[in-house]
Amino acid sequence: MSKVLAIFGAGSGLGTALARRFGRENYRIALIARNAERLQAMTDELAAEGIETAAFPTDLSDPGNATTVVQAIKDRFGRIDVVSYQPLPAGTAFMPATELDAERLSHWVNLFLLTPVEIAHTVLPEMTERGEGAFMVTGGFTAADPQPFISGIGPAMSGIRNFVYSLHGEVADAGVYAGVVTLSALIKNSESYNAISPEQLAEITGGTTGMHVIDPADLAETYWQLYTGRTQIEYRFPAPAAH
Repeated sequence: MSKVLAIFGAGSGLGTALARRFGRENYRIALIARNAERLQAMTDELAAEGIETAAFPTDLSDPGNATTVVQAIKDRFGRIDVVSYQPLPAGTAFMPATELDAERLSHWVNLFLLTPVEIAHTVLPEMTERGEGAFMVTGGFTAADPQPFISGIGPAMSGIRNFVYSLHGEVADAGVYAGVVTLSALIKNSESYNAISPEQLAEITGGTTGMHVIDPADLAETYWQLYTGRTQIEYRFPAPAAH
């Protein structure tokens, strides 16, 4: 039975590129996101390329959906070998920390922290029993490099980054890889890339980011190397300056 990659937050940028990269290695692909129509279009496109793919429309901002969708994937494919968690809806915006309150933050905590923690909790027992698997998360630069006026999603993403670091130390000896990809860049062809220009993002962030654009195929290759090489917990693009 061939292995299965489950892409949570699958979109036209990184999600499609990951499906193609792992599909070349004969992985079957589960696509999970909220927009059923877009997911089906991706599924049809990948199937036309010979990649076995199935769509699982799910609202990932509700942690209560995590166990249900994981079971649906297992019902369809029989297993999950690799999780890639990467939702970043178009229109996701930064805000000053002084404007952030519990109501605004709770949505991002659900999407970027509680849901992936619940997914990990659900898939890890079978991975550790098999002695093989991976749980990988994509986050933004503010999770690792907090700065004034660009809070909002960062506090939630910093939480899952912390979790992945702890998780790696607990499951690596069992043959399971946990890793995080931290990006200070726009992913070409992604929803966020298509919704906002690099110049607009640079204006929002005071020039901190926005000039970096990464090719999703290159990023998917990085994921493959992280998964197979297992030599580092975190990959950052661009690499942070040496101090």
